Amino acid sequence: MCWADRMVLGTFSILLGLVQAAAACEFGPSPYRSTGIVCRMTKPAALLLNRETAQVIQAAFRNAQFPNITGERSMRLLGRVAYGLSGIQVNDLSIERSEVELKEDSAIHISIRNVTALFKGTLTYGYAGAWFLQLFHSVDFEIESSIDLQLNINLMCQKDQVAPDASDCYLTFHKLTLHLQGDKQPGWLKQLFTDFISFTLKLVLKREVCKEINAVAQTLTNYILDLAANFVRDRDIAVDISLASDPVIKATYIESHHKGIVLYKNSSSRLSDSVFSPSLLTESRMLYFWLSEHSLSSLAAAAFLDGQLVLDLRGEKLQELFEMEDSEVQRKAVQMVFQGTSYNDSVAKVWSLSQPQISFQPEGTIVRSSVAVEVSILLAGEEPLVALYMEKEITATIQATYAEKKLILQPVDSSVEIKVFKCTADPSGEDPSIQSFLQNMILVAGIPEVTSSIGSALTSLLNSKGLDLFDIINPEIITREGYVIVQLDFGFPSHLLLNFLEKSL
Repeated sequence: MCWADRMVLGTFSILLGLVQAAAACEFGPSPYRSTGIVCRMTKPAALLLNRETAQVIQAAFRNAQFPNITGERSMRLLGRVAYGLSGIQVNDLSIERSEVELKEDSAIHISIRNVTALFKGTLTYGYAGAWFLQLFHSVDFEIESSIDLQLNINLMCQKDQVAPDASDCYLTFHKLTLHLQGDKQPGWLKQLFTDFISFTLKLVLKREVCKEINAVAQTLTNYILDLAANFVRDRDIAVDISLASDPVIKATYIESHHKGIVLYKNSSSRLSDSVFSPSLLTESRMLYFWLSEHSLSSLAAAAFLDGQLVLDLRGEKLQELFEMEDSEVQRKAVQMVFQGTSYNDSVAKVWSLSQPQISFQPEGTIVRSSVAVEVSILLAGEEPLVALYMEKEITATIQATYAEKKLILQPVDSSVEIKVFKCTADPSGEDPSIQSFLQNMILVAGIPEVTSSIGSALTSLLNSKGLDLFDIINPEIITREGYVIVQLDFGFPSHLLLNFLEKSL
């Protein structure tokens, strides 16, 4: 199960959301020992996400509130000249290219090249001449600009959560040209006010744009964290994804480490012997999630306590289960169990009697569980008749894959030991053909049906969190002793970011 996939959202803010800290937090001498979930994003993923940076920068420019700019200057012969620029708005914004660099153990550096923008507004000016002649004018203006933008995004930790700082922001102006009333030709008035206001205007643009970029980064990061927290929550079950250790920023990847503690109502299970090591992950894919056996086993335990490990089979599903083969033994067993009743008038209930035990091995996920099966015949106007009741110990090895936006759980090896057997049609339980048929049915059809149903339920849960909105490419789920690795490439759906920016800014 890839509980953290939803973290793949945003532009450079994703880098902030996935790497949720800096050296401001204290984690103790052995932080990896309490690590339950790890996320590694490699350089190709950062480059892909950087393509969306233009949208964030454009949103920052559009959302910036530019104050009125005022000033005055004493001029020979003209006396004191005062001016004011008001109603400044941004039009026709474009970005030539954006580059991202991961600075070793430092910050995320983003370079935005050739941001061209047209600022419009109103220039009001007045001056008192040497002979006390006062003149006041208002003219529309346009300012053509070409800007390079440099961002160094530092990551700080506050209460084990991310606090991004994008205030290390620099604007370099290659062009800043003032046009008055649409006049593109040089003139003394244009030259006069260009000289007056260019320096002040550069300071104002830098201050307001950088402030807005920092605010957008904060907003997006908070949104990412809220999404991630919601993604690993289902009713009374939640996963603590706060940081377990400082993040790692290398030239080729970013890595964050999370506690992965499962919270169920007022209880939790703490991890203190994690087997995680950075060497367990490679750099060949865009995104990696490492999940500990403890975290996923605790999720299964919480699901059991929450009463979620229950499955009802009716109608066609029930028929498929009991009619897996066409043989005399099968027909006899079905007749005895259902006593001639239609499958539509019967129900089979399967539930876990105890907390499932989950362990990861190279061959797959090994699940050991004590399971009960009850087949009831629904009689009109009467209480249901329990026709069959079994308790059995099941050990199954399951391999997980994700394809076509579905989580698929496939049993590759399994064994069943029946502990309790009660059948209304065979009270003595001495008919070996029935028990043999039922045990074979469980192995051949029952376990695949249950795992398929669990896979479908988990797919629905993941999709309800929005996983199906993302383009996940060639995902692999690899189990090793004590942990599982999910590795994948992805494509980013730009419309998700646009929708968020339009609603939030």
